[in-house]
Amino acid sequence: MEMFCSLKQCTLYSEVNIVLKTVVRGIELTFETANDLFSPRSIDCGTLALLSTIEFDELDKVCDLGCGYGAIGIIAAKIMGSENVLMIDNNSLAVEVARKNVVLNGVPNIEVVLSNGFSNIQEKDFSKIITHPPYHVDFAVPKAFIEKGFNRLKINGAFYMVTKRKTWYEKKLTAIFGNVEISMIDGYYIFKAIKRHENYAKVNHKKAKVKTPSRKKGGGAKYASRNGD
Repeated sequence: MEMFCSLKQCTLYSEVNIVLKTVVRGIELTFETANDLFSPRSIDCGTLALLSTIEFDELDKVCDLGCGYGAIGIIAAKIMGSENVLMIDNNSLAVEVARKNVVLNGVPNIEVVLSNGFSNIQEKDFSKIITHPPYHVDFAVPKAFIEKGFNRLKINGAFYMVTKRKTWYEKKLTAIFGNVEISMIDGYYIFKAIKRHENYAKVNHKKAKVKTPSRKKGGGAKYASRNGD
């Protein structure tokens, strides 16, 4: 799947905003962004690497957790339809811009919600939760995303995450989900964990094997049962 950091992207500037034009999976996309948002001049390499590992189905129910200006959620909606896509961010500017972008890209039925994680969200039973969390600070945000995200997935739902770090995320996902699959693409670790039980896993950490996929064109702690939302 040809979706890595060599992707050509065109950025236009104005005094008010930044307009990013790009093509992902053969889909032409236009995003309004802003300097105060993450990666405003191009869809970042980590997000592209993450998206290259995910296959969307029309029956999916998807949450873009920490959506920024909306790239992941909008791409998902363009593939599977917008009615079952929810985008969340705790940044009011990100939410404002993402709401403009869902209209701009012809998927106005996407719900975009201002929320600190899932605190303002009632929805659950997602088949996919997808996130690119901040990983250059402490682990408080990804910890909450993993724990609360587990609770919002349906059985056999998948939690996807991309970071530049491996060890802590591997241990945490294994402790909560009891499993994790790791791929390395363009220097990023892509994590996929499946919810197989209603409660947090009670397992000892085992080292997961890192897979480095070929680029073909075309394509220890014990946790108690679930707590909170």
